[in-house]
Amino acid sequence: MTTSSTSPSHKKAHLTRLTRNSKIFKTIIRAIEDKKGESIVSLDLRKIPEAVADFFIICQATSTTQLKAISDFVEEQVNLNCSEKPYKQEGRQAMQWILVDYVNIVVHIMHPDTRNFYKLEEIWNDAGIQKHEL
Repeated sequence: MTTSSTSPSHKKAHLTRLTRNSKIFKTIIRAIEDKKGESIVSLDLRKIPEAVADFFIICQATSTTQLKAISDFVEEQVNLNCSEKPYKQEGRQAMQWILVDYVNIVVHIMHPDTRNFYKLEEIWNDAGIQKHEL
């Protein structure tokens, strides 16, 4: 007799190793660019043992309308192109920082003031960073 857990664990799944060339990664970047997300960067966390994901993708939006539009479009495009739904999402009430969590990739869509305050790129400064410009 085998038992299965009904609650998913939030650990990095290493069955398929993600890269910046992975379909989900490219889909997220393209969706952010399509909705005019600004200052898009990706942090490669794969060599950091305590990291909860392989990649963070961070961008900013100048209005709450744009924050919501980017997060909605990321979810729509990832579902359409990769058949994946987010494990978790947060921040839709305050609309200053929306987090869309795909377990191995976590998308951070932030208002510029919030991004400047939390400085994720500095906190994870030992990660490989890449800018994504149109």
